[in-house]
Amino acid sequence: MTRTYAMVGTPCQITAATLMDRYTEDFPVELKLGLFCMENFSYTYLKKLAEEEGIDLADVSELRIEKGRLWFHLNDGSKVSVSLERARAAMRKNCSVCMDFTSEQSDISIGSVGSPEGWSTIIIRTERGHELIEKARKAGYIETKPLTERGIRILEKLASGKKEDNLQEIKRRESVARPVLYWRVMPDEEYLEEVTDYQFDDLRSDVIDVGACVLCGACVASCPEDIVSIKDRKPEVEGTCPEGCNACYVACPRTYVPDSIIGHDSAITPLGEYIEILSARAPMFRGQDGGVVTALLTYALREGIIDGALVVDRDQERPWKPLPVLAEEPQDIVKAAGTKYSACPLLKVLKE
Repeated sequence: MTRTYAMVGTPCQITAATLMDRYTEDFPVELKLGLFCMENFSYTYLKKLAEEEGIDLADVSELRIEKGRLWFHLNDGSKVSVSLERARAAMRKNCSVCMDFTSEQSDISIGSVGSPEGWSTIIIRTERGHELIEKARKAGYIETKPLTERGIRILEKLASGKKEDNLQEIKRRESVARPVLYWRVMPDEEYLEEVTDYQFDDLRSDVIDVGACVLCGACVASCPEDIVSIKDRKPEVEGTCPEGCNACYVACPRTYVPDSIIGHDSAITPLGEYIEILSARAPMFRGQDGGVVTALLTYALREGIIDGALVVDRDQERPWKPLPVLAEEPQDIVKAAGTKYSACPLLKVLKE
């Protein structure tokens, strides 16, 4: 019996899942909850940044980005913040070419921007997402209200700002012969012909060795031979790719992407295509920005809509080190609540 999963991911992880869903047989992720994401951080450099402020990550209860600052909420109730300008020294460099703030390929996008404190902004993009929101609302898992015009303006401003800034970075890199492949958009037919013979060696030279890997784990999840793994913070292959297999290259969100998934017109549409934008919160869950992600996943799991969810938990031995898990019980979803702000090979759990 085929199992069905949801996933919670950043824009690049959601793009990878979209590619795998289209070009991989029996891809089990059928519900994509995408997070708003301006940038992600290297765990090593985030830990170093905290140490420079005299913070042990073991003493941090929550991480948040608000009002232009990165906030460390400590277990004793105090807070320490650093400017985003300074925090960007810990940012993964591939984030500076991302043209997606609101996870435009998801079924539902979720973040705090534009909504009151204690509420989440949700962008409903597909009928599947709309159906889940309506059922969860009727069951009392979430409550919703329209997002204000002011809230929408704030959201659009941030999304447009990311696209404008990062498009300039893409142009700068291209001008010095550092290709940004996923922005070299091509029609589906041309795309399929282009990537026919591309294998892991091509993925290594085009993405991994030039520092463009987003560490999503799609190459691991998509490999039919189980010879790709992630060690020392980057994908590696142990074995020989079978002739004609291009699964890892196709699944990667930083190689070429067909224009039916990402087009250049997205540079001028701040939020992508959507059905409705709302504010929401979850009365029965205490979580970051209203607990909406936790509520939706818990409802979907209890009602049998999904059999589990790909989420990011924390490594118990290394504080705030993100750990990809497949949560199959409501308590595991609740335990994994909260944004980790570091890159995580989420999709690789499909193989584990």
